[in-house]
Amino acid sequence: MEYVYAAMLLHKAGQKVEEAGIKKVLEAAHVKVDDARAKALVAALEGVNIDEAIEKAAMPVAVAAAPAAAHEHKHEAHADEKKKAAEEKKSEETAAAGLGALFG
Repeated sequence: MEYVYAAMLLHKAGQKVEEAGIKKVLEAAHVKVDDARAKALVAALEGVNIDEAIEKAAMPVAVAAAPAAAHEHKHEAHADEKKKAAEEKKSEETAAAGLGALFG
């Protein structure tokens, strides 16, 4: 994962994502660098529009969060309805007890 972070940092800084740059970033973070992994990452990112890839990767997270929030809202509304129904029942029982006292 740290290799990907190094590549993203280089990209964000406006630097070209190259093997030497990734090695420097990782060494600065005191990470033991595996040359093969750095080389493989650079090869995998060749021809990839990193900004577009980040945008596509981030979008499903935001979209997935919306239904979860809606579900929570429904759950809260259902809990509120149950609470109101229980309060109404309690109120009716109290009223019925008062009427019972009138007729002894």
